[in-house]
Amino acid sequence: MDACTLVTKEAPDFTADVVMPDNSFAQLTLSSYRGKNVVLFFYPLDFTFVCPSEILAFNKKLEEFKTRNTEVIGVSVDSKFTHLAWKKTPLDDGGIGNIQYPLVSDLNKNIAREYGILFNESVALRGLFLIDTKGVIRHAVINDLPLGRNVSEALRMVDALQFVETHGDQVCPANWQEGAEAMKPTAEGVATYLAKHGK
Repeated sequence: MDACTLVTKEAPDFTADVVMPDNSFAQLTLSSYRGKNVVLFFYPLDFTFVCPSEILAFNKKLEEFKTRNTEVIGVSVDSKFTHLAWKKTPLDDGGIGNIQYPLVSDLNKNIAREYGILFNESVALRGLFLIDTKGVIRHAVINDLPLGRNVSEALRMVDALQFVETHGDQVCPANWQEGAEAMKPTAEGVATYLAKHGK
């Protein structure tokens, strides 16, 4: 499956080993999160360089996601034991510390493969998928290995999704932010919006 074609479709379900926020091992089933939005993000490998900056950035904004009824889940092709070792390694030594969202082990690479982001049958590209409360993928972005993602943009997309779900007669234009004006999805609505906000 190609990652781009997953948008508007039900997210591929999986059950996998995971390290939980309290450092316990468990099994995580994606579909058990129905009723919440999920930001599912893939990263290449533990104990690398761009990855901890992203993982810590998501952790720093975790409460902002949670206030939006949104859970964050990280995935890489490492084992649950490697995830735990990385969490137990101090930040100054290249670790990530006690992050407070689950890290999934995709050791057999099947999850990355299902989401269309397995690179050279080796590691996952930096894929991010926003899954709605019904389990449908509503947004996806994929970065090459050296390019870190913008966590604030992931939050903005959650806000946009929740806005259009609440205001079904409106859509979010370019650069829309929470609290900003949206527009009606009609020719007149677009013309009115552009007249007010410039072309």
